[in-house]
Amino acid sequence: MSVNVARTDDGWWVENEGRLTPIRTRAGTTAELLADRSEVDEAANAPDPEGPRLTDVELRSPVTVPARVVAQMVNYRSHAHDSGFDPDTVPPAFFRKSSGSVCGPTADIRCPEHVHFLDYEVELGLVIGRRMEVGTSIDEGELAEFVAGLVVTNDVSARDIQLTRTQFYESKSYPTFTPVGPFLTLVDDADLAALEKLRLTLSVNGEVRQDSTAADMIVKPVRALNLLARFQALDVGDLVLTGTPGGTALKSPGAVAEKIGALLPTAVKWRTFFRNQARNPRYLKDGDVVAATITDAARGIDLGQQTNIVRGPARRAAL
Repeated sequence: MSVNVARTDDGWWVENEGRLTPIRTRAGTTAELLADRSEVDEAANAPDPEGPRLTDVELRSPVTVPARVVAQMVNYRSHAHDSGFDPDTVPPAFFRKSSGSVCGPTADIRCPEHVHFLDYEVELGLVIGRRMEVGTSIDEGELAEFVAGLVVTNDVSARDIQLTRTQFYESKSYPTFTPVGPFLTLVDDADLAALEKLRLTLSVNGEVRQDSTAADMIVKPVRALNLLARFQALDVGDLVLTGTPGGTALKSPGAVAEKIGALLPTAVKWRTFFRNQARNPRYLKDGDVVAATITDAARGIDLGQQTNIVRGPARRAAL
């Protein structure tokens, strides 16, 4: 059975029906909390019906930093279509995000002055529960040994930096570009076996932009972790983002436009592309409210809702 764990400045809590029960632990980090589940189980088994209301506290990211933050690129079939890739042939790919980009589930998303095309990507995050050495190989039945919990994440992206400079690390690593939470949802074998039933939804100002289940994933978590383990060790408390569904602001310009663009000098191509993108109203702007959820109503799993307000210019400009 899943357990929702929250973090505030005062410590760690188990959430139950909107109320919080304190976890009697001295753990300061996610890794320390996961090292001994007994305190978590104790709080989960004795929920306090008079505990603080979830709505009355300010939640922090349940994934503490520093930690490795690794993300999968183009890992949903719908997103592959939007990006101009064939989902049957797109190769698995990963990139790193700075742990300094991690923020809480209600923190403002701060858009830097020089960024003009700010995008959103709701993603299911896997929180590592056991160290994975380089060369580790796991099978489906061992996933719960290495994945302790799940979180809602948003891979906020500065598209003009990402595309014109081919800079995934910078474009996705500015402070507040990885909202996490509200909960670290601790899961077991049965929960992970039903992972594909989780529904990811993201809205902007109440308009649903992304809505898909994890069944749309191209590279599933077991294979993704095995691929990562070929070159990257992972520690307890590290975070792996598993890709986003279709529906982001950025979309491929289409086959004909790409062929024409290939004939243009690079600088001209990007100026033309972003001049067209400036007419796209789906990019985030100052004051936009971004809400993301991941749930499986049938199993009673709810990773909670994160709600972040965009602060900053995010204004359009010719490049």
